[in-house]
Amino acid sequence: MKLLLVTGLDPYARCVATVHGYVAAAAALGHEVWVFGDPDPKLPSLPFTTEVAGFDLVLFAIGIVQDFPDMPQLAWLLDEVPRSRRVIADLWARYGEAIRVDHDFNHLEKLDGHQGWEWIEAFDAVSDVIVQPTLTPLRPDARTFFFYGFDPAAIARPHESAKEAADAWRDAGPHAKRHGVMYVGNNWQRWDQLRRFLSKYGPVRDRIGRACVIGWHWDRRPDWAIDNGIAGVDVDAAFLAQLDVETRRPMPFDEVVGLLGEARFAPVLHRPLFRQLGFVTNRTFETFYADTLPVLMLPRDFVEAIYGPAALALVPGDDLAAHLMDALRRPEPHWEAVLRTRAHLASHHSFARRFEELSTMLGGGSRGCS
Repeated sequence: MKLLLVTGLDPYARCVATVHGYVAAAAALGHEVWVFGDPDPKLPSLPFTTEVAGFDLVLFAIGIVQDFPDMPQLAWLLDEVPRSRRVIADLWARYGEAIRVDHDFNHLEKLDGHQGWEWIEAFDAVSDVIVQPTLTPLRPDARTFFFYGFDPAAIARPHESAKEAADAWRDAGPHAKRHGVMYVGNNWQRWDQLRRFLSKYGPVRDRIGRACVIGWHWDRRPDWAIDNGIAGVDVDAAFLAQLDVETRRPMPFDEVVGLLGEARFAPVLHRPLFRQLGFVTNRTFETFYADTLPVLMLPRDFVEAIYGPAALALVPGDDLAAHLMDALRRPEPHWEAVLRTRAHLASHHSFARRFEELSTMLGGGSRGCS
């Protein structure tokens, strides 16, 4: 398959790591992947092109307005590529009526100026095949395609057994494991979840180790959120200081896995909208590359469906402190869950599987079929 990916890329956000995953996997699998656009010096390993002839499939990966090319490039794409070879991956639940969960929402009228119906009409104008990264798409005319994938070759420190992994994790000194807990992600609709996590971690902080949070706007509420009255981008600097939480500005995508490996634990959080809709994200899979114990702060039914039954051991339930302390005392069962989950992800969510699913779409499945 010769695949053209159309999306906006930011070294610090959204799906840039996944795009690199497709490109890296393509050669080994006998595929060819290009990214639409001019070469970006910040992303030197990605092959860019503005030539659109000869591609088997054009996949638009859309989360925000800027993920669509500007005119006249968009018009050129639509003119040159047959509609039957265009697919839209709706990564932020734009293809549906307005939904609000807590402070989170799928249509950002205050920020991008577009109503829900505009998104639906725009998607329909581009493609007959709209996919969403969930088992339960919003509309009957959308279908399931997780888009994000898992690459076993990207695991930072593969282990042959849970005992080997547990021994290495237990024996790692303060230079290797500088933090007890680390979360890497930007402050967009995640503060309430992060605060709950840190509140429950607080009583065992001295035994677990210091927490570190990396990403945009964890030091203070941004002016644009204040000016537009956007909730869910909150932060309590005094609370973070009380727990001695270190905050850092964001790091580029290719440093995330290594950074997470500097902590003993790494929570996996999904924003409220994505939790309710069962959407996966890049970090759903990427955290399992790192040399850390993931803590899945996600609904159990979602965890079992996406990660497999072994991953349920990584869901802390109501007593996060007890879960973390149990891992400190008995790391081997927790690492057994990690290794079995990695195997499940490699089997069910590899980039090879994603290419197979894209090939099926190319074969002519109708909208609404999964």
